[in-house]
Amino acid sequence: MITTSRGNASPPPEHLVLEQLATVARALAQPHRLLLLTILAQGERSVETLAEAAGLKLGNTSQHLHRLQRAGLVTSRKDAQRVVYQLSDEAAVVVLAILRQIAERNLAQMSVIAQKYFHERDPLEPVSREELRRRIRKDTVTIIDVRPAEEFAAGHLPGAINVPTEELERRLRKLPRDKEIIAYCRGPYCLMSYEAVETLRRRGFKAIRLQDGYPEWKAAGFPVEAGNAP
Repeated sequence: MITTSRGNASPPPEHLVLEQLATVARALAQPHRLLLLTILAQGERSVETLAEAAGLKLGNTSQHLHRLQRAGLVTSRKDAQRVVYQLSDEAAVVVLAILRQIAERNLAQMSVIAQKYFHERDPLEPVSREELRRRIRKDTVTIIDVRPAEEFAAGHLPGAINVPTEELERRLRKLPRDKEIIAYCRGPYCLMSYEAVETLRRRGFKAIRLQDGYPEWKAAGFPVEAGNAP
């Protein structure tokens, strides 16, 4: 039970704890900051590349990152003349997932958005992480990572092939037709995987999305690889 302070007495420890939690919550309560966290969940980035990826001005990006850093959500380091940011804790990915779940279950507008822009585009049930691991062990699937090359290099699913969405059409001939293709990108609401699956099916491939993305796979403790595409 949380008690209240009286007079000039110091606030009880419970209030001090809640104030720190509120600091984190206030930092999260901005769409651009959530977007920056989603991008950083793919791997560390400089301020400049984050601004470009998020479609934000450099000054605004820096301000948002400072707010996230004060809340303990990101850390930074100097790399020559650049400042590079990364998530301070993989738990940030879990927090983002929990926020999505709450919105999906309790906000009517979230259901409308998900249905209109995502579910109608691909009504087929995506593959879960556990099911994909089973299919990987049986060697029955080809996995494509449709994120940009720098995100793939920072980390990807074992055995995945990097095929950014803008390169997919010209690389179709190199993809096998005797296996199901599993496409993934930044997370469950990343349109790149939807676009990839749509293109593959239209060209006669058997394709399906991974339910989540690379950050959720990594946060779950599943194996990952790093390095540039061969």
